[in-house]
Amino acid sequence: MTDPRQQAAAHSLRLMLLLSALMSFSSIATDLYLPALPTLVRDLHADIGRVELTISTFLIGFSLGQVLWGPISDRKGRRGPIAAGLLLFAIGSIGCASATSITQLLVWRVIQAVGTCAGPVLARAMVRDVYPRERSAQMLSLLILIMAVAPLAGPLLGAQILQRSTWRAIFGVLAVCGVAALAALRWLPETLPAELRHRAPLRNTFAEYGQLLRDPRLLTYALAGGCYYGGCYAFIAGTPFAYVGYYHVAPTAFGLLFSVNIIGLMAMNFLNTRLIPRLGSERLFQVGALIVAMAGVALIIDARSGWGGVAGLAVPIFFFMAPSGFIVANSVASALSFFPRQAGAASSLLGAVHYGSGVLTAALLGWLADGTPWPMGLIVGVAGIACLAIALLPRLHPAFSSRTAPARS
Repeated sequence: MTDPRQQAAAHSLRLMLLLSALMSFSSIATDLYLPALPTLVRDLHADIGRVELTISTFLIGFSLGQVLWGPISDRKGRRGPIAAGLLLFAIGSIGCASATSITQLLVWRVIQAVGTCAGPVLARAMVRDVYPRERSAQMLSLLILIMAVAPLAGPLLGAQILQRSTWRAIFGVLAVCGVAALAALRWLPETLPAELRHRAPLRNTFAEYGQLLRDPRLLTYALAGGCYYGGCYAFIAGTPFAYVGYYHVAPTAFGLLFSVNIIGLMAMNFLNTRLIPRLGSERLFQVGALIVAMAGVALIIDARSGWGGVAGLAVPIFFFMAPSGFIVANSVASALSFFPRQAGAASSLLGAVHYGSGVLTAALLGWLADGTPWPMGLIVGVAGIACLAIALLPRLHPAFSSRTAPARS
């Protein structure tokens, strides 16, 4: 049987493009319909808080689904579960397009999310199947760099669809994307050979999760990344109403403001791939956490005082979002490097914590919504400060250091 590393070397470009497409589905499913959120308030006769729940309920399904897909893939391989997830994503997208009430939309968003999450969680595991720690961090940064085209173009494309049709057409486009990705799987190699798959029955999954959660290395990276993701999703849920609703920015201009953040994210991911061989993934992870903490403090001040208007929000948000390359790629690669035979389960736990924090912050934003940017600024700022505090734990408390805990495989 061909070694997965040899397959990746022979088809590296194709593998990177396919994996980046799979990782982008979470962004596509969220960012494409962001310009339509204010429209949903009117068309479905729902208040702002319930419409914002379409993001948090999506994250609930996204988090819970990952708990299932990872262990299945450790036992059955990566390609089959990805195909099943994409099919479920397409069905959920069609359901969203046909929803006639906000309750129906919330239910279909959960179904859509359970399917969506198979792509990102298993793409991360596939990178771990093929590459060692530092190289994994570089490749994840490269994947994020490529996949950033989706959130860059998502709000802009969503705004264009909204100008020419309705929000239902946006979900129709998502269904088409799912079917296209499903067809493209014929070119995706299997990276987990049969001899490396788990033999234990799937019912042992929760015991396996318990073992992983007791490892301080996984917890450190998962919680720091979770705080960062929590801030990101508070930003995603809050900016349509902060920019469009409070500051009366046009939907197309909102798309541009959103896209500027993605350009910063792409630049930092590119920089991360260059700096890893020189500085190492751990140091870059902590530098990224420091940047987002500083940006979070600035955002708290600006959102509370109203200083700078739109720019007072946009500039700190830019510096919060851009270091994603330093935080996400490096923390995920570092965590997965310790669990080569549990890459799917470990990736599932990382994703569940990351997106589960997004559930909490997006829901909290809906509960605290007062028509001003202040709740969003407060949540994003606190998330950035917490990310830095947890990222520094390996230095301050050796018991949490990734170098002190025994390896499990």
